[in-house]
Amino acid sequence: MSLEEATTHAARRHELALEVKTLLVDRLALDVDPATIGDDQPLFGRGLELDSIDTLELAMAVEDTFGVVITDDDTHSLLSLNRLLDHIQAEQS
Repeated sequence: MSLEEATTHAARRHELALEVKTLLVDRLALDVDPATIGDDQPLFGRGLELDSIDTLELAMAVEDTFGVVITDDDTHSLLSLNRLLDHIQAEQS
């Protein structure tokens, strides 16, 4: 991968991260600034403290927004924002 390709990939990932963070806050009515959500932050437990209802809502929001389905086998992709970003990018490739 060339430097230009790496830079473009990083810029796309950053843009996707901002979009997903905003989606999380808006669709789940979280009382947090999207900019404060870390890319490695867990979505459950000590992280954003999402619950099972939030999981369903998030999966539907990702499908509606990005056309990416999260199946029962893909639930590991919801453990952190980075894993979710990886899943979205892999499915869109």
